[in-house]
Amino acid sequence: MTPFMLAVQSLLDGEKAPAPATESAASRSVAEATDEQVIIRSLAEQMVSEANAILREHGEVFSLVDDSGDGELAFTVGFADRSARIRTAIAGREAIAHLVIAGEPEGDPRRLASEEELRALLLSLLTAPLHR
Repeated sequence: MTPFMLAVQSLLDGEKAPAPATESAASRSVAEATDEQVIIRSLAEQMVSEANAILREHGEVFSLVDDSGDGELAFTVGFADRSARIRTAIAGREAIAHLVIAGEPEGDPRRLASEEELRALLLSLLTAPLHR
């Protein structure tokens, strides 16, 4: 089992999930921002696959949906009724990343503090309270 699979199993056994660290999103070059988006999306696919290998035995699994549109690259990761959308909006030669977690207030644009924070984000989706 991978370290992420072990972390998922630990949550199922009652361990508390870490909170993902975020930071204010700032405009960056399109090349830099889209490169990061592609890296995070690739990591998300790998981690969702690993998590689902463990979660399948328990019922609910993660979903991963690409939902890019005009002027943006985006994907949404979901578990049960919880989700997080990671998008990079492109305008001219600049782009800005934006993390939107369902059920949390949207203020100034925030982004994951690093690619490693994707792990914490996915784990937090597993244990967040259900939205009713």
